[in-house]
Amino acid sequence: MTTTTAAPAVTRRRTSKLGWNLIGLFVVATLGFPVYWMLNTAFKPAKDAIDPNPHFFPTTFTLENFKRALEIADFWGPVGRSLIVSSVVVVIGIVVGMLAALAISRFAFRGRKIVIVGILAVQMVPLVAMIIPVFLMLNDLGQYDRLTGLIITYLTFILPFTVWTLRGFIVNIPKELEEAAQVDGCTRTGAFIRVVFPLLAPGMVATSVYGFIQAWNEYLYALMLMSQQNQTATVWLSNFITKNGTEYAPMMAGSTMMAVPIVILFLLVQRKMAAGLTAGAVKG
Repeated sequence: MTTTTAAPAVTRRRTSKLGWNLIGLFVVATLGFPVYWMLNTAFKPAKDAIDPNPHFFPTTFTLENFKRALEIADFWGPVGRSLIVSSVVVVIGIVVGMLAALAISRFAFRGRKIVIVGILAVQMVPLVAMIIPVFLMLNDLGQYDRLTGLIITYLTFILPFTVWTLRGFIVNIPKELEEAAQVDGCTRTGAFIRVVFPLLAPGMVATSVYGFIQAWNEYLYALMLMSQQNQTATVWLSNFITKNGTEYAPMMAGSTMMAVPIVILFLLVQRKMAAGLTAGAVKG
């Protein structure tokens, strides 16, 4: 009787698990196909990239597209500027965002709810709607076509994201841990550095990676606020659109080279990032 009852249940669990696995494979294939096609196009001859009958598997490998990508325009200059802007934005955003998130999470002050609502409201404003005010403001401040102006601009939409994300991590760290440290003789600052900060570190890493990706991939403001001499890596890709048409294979080679810093960053911090993404899953 028991065996007969248990058999259908086991079958249902296996069927359910198989179904979820198939859904997971479909999602991975859908998200991964554009990346595969970028790599496929980057390593195939340029004439094959515009073939009306594309091949899903490359028949010939070549590095000429990467050579062409490096020759068509300066590559290292835009990449260096993007690295500088993204790194500075992440450092400033994490420091300021952590302090702001700590204040919102741990202190009760007048207007606290207004600040939280304001952070959410800023994130809902489309970036394209602010391009003219930002341009006029930077022009008046003498920051047009300067990396400092671009950094300030990126902070306006990355900092709210950082504050809101870090606030979620801090809220899930019990206040009792800080209070216990203070009872043992730590100051409030010492309790934060010795107790809260180590628990917050994975969340800071995850937030930093997402902030870096946002700054690295941003195109609109970099296009509108920087001249061709000071263009960033994303704007550099537009050099492959010429009067004779778009050079798709070199463009994909350039996109592949642009993705390398992000991949390296992710590989370096993947463990901390995974811990950060799951830090708020269970409230302590």
